[in-house]
Amino acid sequence: MELLVQERTVLGKKTKSLRKEGFVPAELFGHGIKNRHLSVSLKEFTKTYKEAGENTVITLADEQGEKFSVLISDVILDHLSGNIIAVDFHHIRKGEKIQTKVPIEFIGEAPATKKGLVLVKVLDEVEIEALPEHIPHRFEVELSGLKEEGQGIAIHDLKIGKEVKLITPSDTIIVTVTELAKEEETPPGTAPGTEEIPQAAQSSQEEKK
Repeated sequence: MELLVQERTVLGKKTKSLRKEGFVPAELFGHGIKNRHLSVSLKEFTKTYKEAGENTVITLADEQGEKFSVLISDVILDHLSGNIIAVDFHHIRKGEKIQTKVPIEFIGEAPATKKGLVLVKVLDEVEIEALPEHIPHRFEVELSGLKEEGQGIAIHDLKIGKEVKLITPSDTIIVTVTELAKEEETPPGTAPGTEEIPQAAQSSQEEKK
């Protein structure tokens, strides 16, 4: 995947003008290169980001035809509108191992949920270290084997190639089955939100009347 970028001279609050024109301010950084201020088409970036995510290497091409292999390091969103307001690209050198987070995709349905048990998804991504070409796009977790309370799936249950090093501890739980919380029972004959008055207290109240 290749993404066209332009050199950017507009900085700070003035970048609002870029967004009005359909562009997003971006930064390119990494080992062995000077940080560069860039801009990228919001439409094209959104399309690429949807497909690549933050763990797939893409190529940036500038106006002079120079190309850089990068990962999308960070995407900053407006906390109110949810719109993309800035992007960071991390330059990747050939042969350089990098640490990144790979998303988890849950597949299928856990039979335990049909019994009234609760499926708790603890983790949604796994941190790894690998060469860019060995970074998996995602880890799939099959839920169909989760049938009883106490069953779960941990990091060590994933299919991970030997060229990929785990950063997240291998015994970390990804998903587990737990018992549905029981509602507190109300004593028979007692209306919800009320308490029984002890017999001695009742007698004392009647004497005061």
